[in-house]
Amino acid sequence: MPPVFHPKIFTVFSDYTRRQFGRDFAAGIPGGFVALPLALSLGLGSIDPATASAAGISPPVAGLITAIVAGFLISALGGTRASIGGPTAAFIVIVASIAQRHGFGGLAVATIMAGAIMIAMGALKMGAMIKYIPYPVTTGFTAGIGVTIFTGQIKDALGLHPINPGDPPIPPEFVGKISWYLSHAGTIHWPTAAMSALCIAVLVLWPRFVSRRIPSPIVVLVLSTVAVQLFGMPLETIHDRFGSLPTSLPMPRLPSFEWASLPSLVGPAFTIAMLAAIESLLCAVVADGMVGSRHRPNTELIAQGIANIASPLFGGIPATGAIARTATNIQSGGRTPLAGIVHALTLLGILLAVGFLAEKVPLCALAAVLVVVAWNMSEIERVAFILKGPRQDALVLATTLLLTVFTDLTVAVGVGLVLASLLFMKRMADVTNIDAVTSDQASADGRDSPLKERNVPPEVEIYDINGPFFFGAAYKLRETLDEIGAPPKILIINMPNVLAVDATGLHALHELKKRCARDGTRLILAGVHAQPVQELVRSGLLDIFGDENLLGTIDEALERARAILGTDPMETRARIHQSRET
Repeated sequence: MPPVFHPKIFTVFSDYTRRQFGRDFAAGIPGGFVALPLALSLGLGSIDPATASAAGISPPVAGLITAIVAGFLISALGGTRASIGGPTAAFIVIVASIAQRHGFGGLAVATIMAGAIMIAMGALKMGAMIKYIPYPVTTGFTAGIGVTIFTGQIKDALGLHPINPGDPPIPPEFVGKISWYLSHAGTIHWPTAAMSALCIAVLVLWPRFVSRRIPSPIVVLVLSTVAVQLFGMPLETIHDRFGSLPTSLPMPRLPSFEWASLPSLVGPAFTIAMLAAIESLLCAVVADGMVGSRHRPNTELIAQGIANIASPLFGGIPATGAIARTATNIQSGGRTPLAGIVHALTLLGILLAVGFLAEKVPLCALAAVLVVVAWNMSEIERVAFILKGPRQDALVLATTLLLTVFTDLTVAVGVGLVLASLLFMKRMADVTNIDAVTSDQASADGRDSPLKERNVPPEVEIYDINGPFFFGAAYKLRETLDEIGAPPKILIINMPNVLAVDATGLHALHELKKRCARDGTRLILAGVHAQPVQELVRSGLLDIFGDENLLGTIDEALERARAILGTDPMETRARIHQSRET
């Protein structure tokens, strides 16, 4: 059995070549430049200025530090060949909410707790469980995050500002934001709005008509910064709002935090952990498909946990696998974790060498980058595809999306999973049928019944259960049996198509056994598969039913019934014995 924590880097270096080193190096450097504007934008979108000022940090630099520290650790310790880690747009909503409620110190502690949770998930081998989260849930909260990111950038994209100095800040909730924007629509700064529109146009059109090799976010940042400096355009820059940026990696330190409020961070920590786990493993699956490899999910979770513990110690925010940056890395030739390491070191070099230039970037350019990111995250085509599908899936998607927008991600994911689980139960119940089967009925409707051409004594009733006998279907047994008139002397439950049973199904069978005992009816189970038998043994119900009342086939069950009723008992017992030996 492979170990739980086995970083991919130790595997790929066993047959590493100089040629592959050149490819990884060539992929990592441009990947770092691609990540630069995204890291600055994601940091800016995650932490509001008031929270940043109170903590003495710079939001854009927090995003950059996350890409450096977490990105390095995810690549060095992860369970994938080519995944790139760092801040992602999916975290903006939850990070902003936690930072506003608990300050940056609370966010840092929640992120560290999330890292510990992810390490525990990996150690408990829960990596494979993430794939069971329904697609409508992941699509719903991803689209909802896209809507929330977009609404969060309207202020900087249009240059909106308070009408009076004493005006309250923008409310964090969706409805409050929209109301604030409408009431301040007259404060639009038209040069800022024009630059935002131009940046969005470049972001969309550049890769289509000019070049895909030169990333459009880099072009937007360079051109907008040059325009501000050369033409003196009155646009708010990073320096105007946050002051001078550091040009070195800070020393790690424990966050300042009111530990009495620690219990209130347990929920957000689990949200960060689940979101990071889902996105990182989805990213790993995408990388596997592009490279033709297999990732190690538990190793990946442990590495993500370590990265999320380290990132806030340096002043960073939560991190996970970044699908877009991973795809760019692979398309550029990156095939091993070394490409991700070079990617992180490239960002570190940019911070140390030319970090002072980043403070000259106009905020509207970063807002434009996030607007395009939000549009891509919304995945309108996928949302439309699910909405045209089964109504239950459309309901799950719509509920998750709306709750993400109007409440928060914690509530949305929780309710989405519960709703999806309830609908799954209903579907499983719908495919499980419990029918009374008689010889007359089989002859009348011509169906393929096990009772055709069999002599069923009149004192015997037979019921077929077809499908998994879970709690969603257990009530059907009770409803069906309630239709029985006078209690039969023998009741046979035919279960050849029941491959699995749960605790509620066992309880239903136990209640049926009690009812039969009260009515003087002998209960026989026929065609019981291995898993139901194991559960009967484990629960102690086999002793209650009696081993002699569990028969392998419907023929054995009928022979047993005839023996009980005294119809040719010696011949019947001989047939049962011969059938069991066979």
